[in-house]
Amino acid sequence: MSLPEGLLYSKEHEWVKKEEGKKVRVGITDFAQDELGDIVFVELPEVGDTLTADEPFGSVESVKTVSELYAPVSGKVVEVNNQLEDSPEYVNESPYEKAWMVVVELSDETELEQLLSSEAYKELTDQ
Repeated sequence: MSLPEGLLYSKEHEWVKKEEGKKVRVGITDFAQDELGDIVFVELPEVGDTLTADEPFGSVESVKTVSELYAPVSGKVVEVNNQLEDSPEYVNESPYEKAWMVVVELSDETELEQLLSSEAYKELTDQ
């Protein structure tokens, strides 16, 4: 399982990368895509939508199941990876690079403190 350093992780298997200012980039982890199998469809919010931490913000559909995506942080969606509409396989091929899902402008930066380090996430997924 690929687990880049420098990212934060949620217990719902999303990753968060701090960007400039109050922005973060969000996607699903390598562990999550591996558990789901081949991704065939990704549903994401629109630019301007507001996300609430721990609430669903979209879904990924695989050949096995449909799984909701849970927002790791609260804030306003300022960018959406529209490439995933035509190329959902990016989630399987490149979960940390090509398959980022949204960029969120945080409404509460302290929520980042609730997320897991790569070490803590590894412990969670090794159980």
